[in-house]
Amino acid sequence: MDHHGHHGQKEGLHPFEVPDPPYKCQYHSKSKGPDPHNYEPRALPQKIYNNVLEMIGNTPLVRLNKIPQAEGLKCEILAKCEHMNPGGSNKDRVGWRMVLDAQKQGKIKPGDTLVEPTSGNTGIGMALAAISYGYNLIFTMPEKMSEEKADVLRALGGKVYRAPTELDHDHPDSYVGIALKLAQQPNHHMLDQYSNASNAIAHYDATAEELIEQCDGKLDYVFISAGTGGTLTGIGRKFREKLPNCKLVAVDPVGSLQALPGSINGPSGTYKIEGIGHDYIPLAMDRAVVDYWVKADDQEGFDMARRLIQEEGLLVGGSTGSTLAGVIKFAKEHNLGEGVRIVFTCPDGARNYITKFVSSGWMIDNGFAPLSSLKDPSHPLHNISWKTLNLKPLRLFDDKLTIGDAIQAINEGNEIVPILKGGALFKIINRTHLCTKIASKNLKATDSAIMEGTRDFTAIEEEGLDLAQLEQLLRRNNIVILRERDPATKAISNLYAATSSHILPVIISKMAQ
Repeated sequence: MDHHGHHGQKEGLHPFEVPDPPYKCQYHSKSKGPDPHNYEPRALPQKIYNNVLEMIGNTPLVRLNKIPQAEGLKCEILAKCEHMNPGGSNKDRVGWRMVLDAQKQGKIKPGDTLVEPTSGNTGIGMALAAISYGYNLIFTMPEKMSEEKADVLRALGGKVYRAPTELDHDHPDSYVGIALKLAQQPNHHMLDQYSNASNAIAHYDATAEELIEQCDGKLDYVFISAGTGGTLTGIGRKFREKLPNCKLVAVDPVGSLQALPGSINGPSGTYKIEGIGHDYIPLAMDRAVVDYWVKADDQEGFDMARRLIQEEGLLVGGSTGSTLAGVIKFAKEHNLGEGVRIVFTCPDGARNYITKFVSSGWMIDNGFAPLSSLKDPSHPLHNISWKTLNLKPLRLFDDKLTIGDAIQAINEGNEIVPILKGGALFKIINRTHLCTKIASKNLKATDSAIMEGTRDFTAIEEEGLDLAQLEQLLRRNNIVILRERDPATKAISNLYAATSSHILPVIISKMAQ
């Protein structure tokens, strides 16, 4: 494989752009000396598999029907269903391959502990390999990643550490920083999908070859969402060799800094789509193989993922929605018509996000769907204002709050301690959450409370809310925070916390009528 690097800042870069780093692997096909990489023959489908690892790959290619028609597109759009791998994502290929190559190279041995920073999917792929080969597992994840992924990792025998999402990747307490510290222990190893050449080679050897075979070599565009860069690098390099006329289009979430030219990125920011995008360029990513970049925001990604589920029956994750949103924008802008074949990858499945974008309540919580979508005239609490509950305003705290301050506030009768940052509700602390944190971590009274707070709540605007909507929101989260704003400044003036215990008396009284 060719590993070309770009060194230093390029001319004309947008100020927000991160320059390409030197690629960790400098080997290419004309290098002198032995090839340092291990290449595996692509496995073919079997009637009976010897273990779960043999099931990885050979995922189906499915033609979209309703969505292209609804969007007025004549081009052929095919979905590479990587979510149908046994662990539920394309990272099954990567996790297995990193473990296999490291073992063959003598870097790890059965009984060792593998430490990996992950959004969840690579960890699951590594866990499948660890079960077969005999490794212990520790995973670190940002807090924004779904609890479903963390629960699966624990079920597969891994230990999971969560870190605040807002921390930069190079912060010592970020999910990457924690993994680096843990990997320094004896017989602990961090294979690191972000810099590991096996990440791209897994797709170079298998995914790309599958696509060429499935399409009989007839493929005009391939769209891939940009995360660690392994998929786009592996497929891109193989296609440069075997399908040089096929254009690779990378899709990057708004808020990420991976796209080129840098002028299309804008400033770095947070986003809800999981598993793609970064504020830096991973060493595993070769942006030189990308012909075009497209940006997609959270709304576009989640809406399209829900459409793929509802209109095509494909149970895909949010990053797939982002990728297809990019396909549709690009196809319309470039007038791609009949005879043009497009493939886009589906990195993972909807089952990772049952409590996230698949849930209408979550979509409302996070501002991606209107509260009015929960209006239900048949509900016994329909049109009864939340104000009939006579909730008391919460005492507000800023981001300078310490653990000691939070303990004192709770002891003074504040069951919910809301923490505001920049005038917006950022996290909360309650008695149960604080007890769990103190029991699991060596916290000091002077530690920052905002680092230990939780976002495990629903926060909505109170205006026009009825108890029917509130009751439905409480089915998803035990706590709903209602925001009351100053009419003139629109700043938060009061916060209220509602739980099922507040609504139950009203429901009981309705039953008695």
